[in-house]
Amino acid sequence: MPDLPFFSDTDARLNLSAHKAYSPAAEARVAMVQVAFTELRPSPDFLAPIDTQVMYGETVQCAVVQDGWALVQADRDGYVGWLEAKTLTFTFKPVTHLVSAQRTFFYPEPDLKRPHKGMRSMGSGLHVVGQEVTRGTKYAILDTGEAVIESHIVPVGETVTDYVSVAEHLILTPYLWAGTTAFGIDCSGLVKLAMFMVGKHVLRDSDMQAATIGGAFDPGSDYSQVERGDLIFWRGHVGICQGAAEDGTQMLIHANGHTMNVASEPLIPAIDRIAYLYESPTAVRRP
Repeated sequence: MPDLPFFSDTDARLNLSAHKAYSPAAEARVAMVQVAFTELRPSPDFLAPIDTQVMYGETVQCAVVQDGWALVQADRDGYVGWLEAKTLTFTFKPVTHLVSAQRTFFYPEPDLKRPHKGMRSMGSGLHVVGQEVTRGTKYAILDTGEAVIESHIVPVGETVTDYVSVAEHLILTPYLWAGTTAFGIDCSGLVKLAMFMVGKHVLRDSDMQAATIGGAFDPGSDYSQVERGDLIFWRGHVGICQGAAEDGTQMLIHANGHTMNVASEPLIPAIDRIAYLYESPTAVRRP
């Protein structure tokens, strides 16, 4: 598991031992998500709210399996909760590559004309064993024998440096409460995924991010001191400063329920509009 700055030793979102089903005597087993994404809940009940999502290729520490559910702690962000047990496998190979396109398909063989077998989100982990070319298109061959478009993936460890450019790549992705994938994403999920793709592991929720990412500073009364990559936090919301447009207007990129997608918009009007529901920003932090 990455060395994460845990928000609180008593926060149930990050504390596996806080759950009644957890037994210290039972050693956790490493499992891997084997579906495009699976949804983590605070209790083993389909009527329970969705707290977050865990995507294909992510590993979890599985402490309990009961009645078709698994109590796990996600390795990427430390989040704890229940997943459907059938979405996990205990047999897997190391992740060699990550999906870098917003979304990609995988095929039964290296041929884009064949019916696809499913989809994967940006950030999904794959085990690549080879390469083939069909009619000039390069494919990465997975350990399962399936194929993905090679230009849609990157080797683990090969990252860009500007996480804002990753967020920009996700503009128009639908908004989804608790979403963390390029199929649907929320405000803190966007920050988490964009930073993960540049090699930075951050916690899941906006309150955790506000307490642990970078350092706070005074942006000025007109927010003239913000720079590209700074994070603006509200009570229950977070946005990424995109930098100045050609006319000098500071821009904000965020997944939000107003446009119901990942959108880029002028910063000051966004602050004024968001204040109606979430009051004024509570912090500005520079990663």
